Amino acid sequence: MINRPEYLKRLLAFKDKELIKIITGVRRSGKSTLFELYKTELLQMGIMQEQIQNINLEDPDFRDILEWEKLYDYVNTRLLKNKKNYIFIDEIQNIKNFQKAADGLFINKNVDLYLTGSNSKMQSGEWATLLSGRYVEIHMFPLSFKEYASVYQNNISKDELYSHYLDFSSFPWIVNLMGNNMLDDRSHVFNYLSGIYNTIVLKDVVENKKINEVGRLERVIKFMAANIGSEISIKRISDMLTSDGLKILPLTVESYLDALFNSYFLYRADRYDVKGRKLLKTLNKYYLVDMGLRRYILGSKNTDTGHILENIVYLELLRRGYRVYIGKVDEKEVDFVAEGPAGTEYYQVSETVRDKNTLERELSSLKMIRDHNPKFLLTRDYEIQTSHNGIKQLNVLEWLLM
Repeated sequence: MINRPEYLKRLLAFKDKELIKIITGVRRSGKSTLFELYKTELLQMGIMQEQIQNINLEDPDFRDILEWEKLYDYVNTRLLKNKKNYIFIDEIQNIKNFQKAADGLFINKNVDLYLTGSNSKMQSGEWATLLSGRYVEIHMFPLSFKEYASVYQNNISKDELYSHYLDFSSFPWIVNLMGNNMLDDRSHVFNYLSGIYNTIVLKDVVENKKINEVGRLERVIKFMAANIGSEISIKRISDMLTSDGLKILPLTVESYLDALFNSYFLYRADRYDVKGRKLLKTLNKYYLVDMGLRRYILGSKNTDTGHILENIVYLELLRRGYRVYIGKVDEKEVDFVAEGPAGTEYYQVSETVRDKNTLERELSSLKMIRDHNPKFLLTRDYEIQTSHNGIKQLNVLEWLLM
């Protein structure tokens, strides 16, 4: 079991607080394992096993409680009346009107409630209205590069580790599958990723959106995977797919993308005018939740290392709690504008800036920003970390391991 200390720390910070703790994220990102780690912590604190209830609504053992009333009764009849009860419910979105069961349990003062979900409909509509101000969301991703690296011995170089991280995926069970020796057997990885992909596409996207033409959806997925980190509009996606022989309306593309966002398979970064301090409505960028899935979708031929690195940095900024945008400064672009509790930071990402012209090009947009917020240039170069008039140049792998 891979330790996830950052997520565990966040959960412990909300222990016994009068809030429902909701863990969201793509399937197989480690939400259930996080619950196991947290329950171990509770037992070490002296909480009795009888005070803990664990329900996985995708486990056939719980097939008889897939209605909100039955779920509520099942949990309620097993509560210890004079003790704090810790209730863990996995994949609660599988129950229609699940928010009614959650609300009923939440108002019980001796219940500390923890939920997971693989679909963002948990955060919309009646749910958000009913529990407004009474829940906290912890969004979970597959393994960060730092978490991935923590599994292996120090004698593996950062570059080799990064190569495996991209090729074999960041999903936690892949690491268990390969073992500490990093077995170079892609067939097992391929089969596992195939299962994740089909579950997300068929269950979280096709079923929820009632999509009849799966082949059309998969063409859109393949297009988006091939164009991570590219400025692109819904209409352009529609036009390019139509020119390739797939006639598809912009509204259909938009519907498919919304379903992919809702399943946490795909993320969208909006554009932000740094000087005007406002969001722009066109030419967003899109990023995939895992590079192993991208390799599964596209095969080994598409090795756009620059955009792959950009994707990795984008996800890492989200992991660290930032809101992330694509920056626009006049006609130039800043890869990422990251807004966090401590303020705003700017990031430019490049494979290498050993060439003087490349270095100047990457620095130029950052130099145009006149405020005093931190500015970073992240590259794969291993030269001594340096500063360019206040712009810090860092090795991106070392930054990922911070």
